[in-house]
Amino acid sequence: MSEKRKVGIIGGGAAGMMAAITAARQGAEVTILERNDRLGKKILATGNGKCNFTNRVMDKYCYDSEDLEKAWSVLQAFSVTETVSFFESLGMLSKEKNGYFYPACEQASVLLDALRFTIDDLGIRVLYERKVSGIKRDGKIIKVLCGEEAFGFDKVIVTCGGKAAPKTGSDGSGIKLARQLGQAVIPSYPALVQLRCEEDYCKAIAGIRCDAEITLISGGVPLVVERGELQLTDYGISGIPIFQLSGIACRELAKDSSLRAEIDFLPDWSDKDWRRFGEKRLKHMSQRRVEEFCNGILNKKLMQLFIKLSGLKGDKIVSQVSREKVETLFYLCKHFVLHVNGSNGYEQAQVSGGGVDLRELSENLESLKVPGVYFAGEVVDVYGRCGGYNLQWAWSSGYVTGLHAAK
Repeated sequence: MSEKRKVGIIGGGAAGMMAAITAARQGAEVTILERNDRLGKKILATGNGKCNFTNRVMDKYCYDSEDLEKAWSVLQAFSVTETVSFFESLGMLSKEKNGYFYPACEQASVLLDALRFTIDDLGIRVLYERKVSGIKRDGKIIKVLCGEEAFGFDKVIVTCGGKAAPKTGSDGSGIKLARQLGQAVIPSYPALVQLRCEEDYCKAIAGIRCDAEITLISGGVPLVVERGELQLTDYGISGIPIFQLSGIACRELAKDSSLRAEIDFLPDWSDKDWRRFGEKRLKHMSQRRVEEFCNGILNKKLMQLFIKLSGLKGDKIVSQVSREKVETLFYLCKHFVLHVNGSNGYEQAQVSGGGVDLRELSENLESLKVPGVYFAGEVVDVYGRCGGYNLQWAWSSGYVTGLHAAK
């Protein structure tokens, strides 16, 4: 009887646990080296604790990577359907809300426990509080160094995350290990994060939440458009649509690009129809004071700001002020601009972009430079939109690497 293949997993997050379970089911002897005192710490925070673990709507354009085709190939190798079936096989009921999948009880701890119980059932060894400092090949063996300890494996899978949420252990150590091995790394940046703006008057409109369409513009060129519930903060802009475009914004900011976010607070109105509405309002309400004239259009704090930015005064009669200023007021409702000058840091980012360059990995995510070493999860240059996409990447990449490392 042939000796079991020894597989080492560096990092016990979502991708690491999936890789470990998959490799063990293939008959490998698996060891997880986890720097924390427990597995899956980051999972508990996903979906505000409800754990949106995948999404029915899935295509490659839900992701960002320098090698999107390879990323998509990995995602197809372990699909959404297979993910849902996998967790059901572990005893976890799931439910779907508008394409978003959650544990039926909407508790992230339930999904984590399903993984932990399976790891125990399979006899996977878990060593806690082991911070890996290096990986090197010694003949046919791959040595993993943890301080004064050294572990020998036939195959090693690096799944210790990117740089987002460093308190959970994702502090970029996996990227350092990749660089030590000579892997090319795409520079990291926060993604799915809030954006900071230079305007002082952000404080005056902080706290507003509303449906809006946001266009990110660099050097006069529109880059991306998102719509959803926008949150205005004292430092800038937040909410799901901002998270969705934030990775692109952070990449552009790294190039010293001039970025602006153009906000349409009335996305269901065309510019033409909105102008007609303004003309009709002027015709019937021209004897009102400006602040009365603006009542009922948008949030009062927004309209007060727009009155000021248009050069108007709230106590003036509309018929007695410049028509051009009134037109500016209406224009701002659909074309309000904030200049983006930064983002919140990795501490507040849901994921990080960048990481190990997929172009230097095989279709199975094995290093082309150091055979026997694989990379999965957020440490790789792949990140997805909000909505379960990043956990799906963890499941898919963990499955693919675990399957092939065990062979």
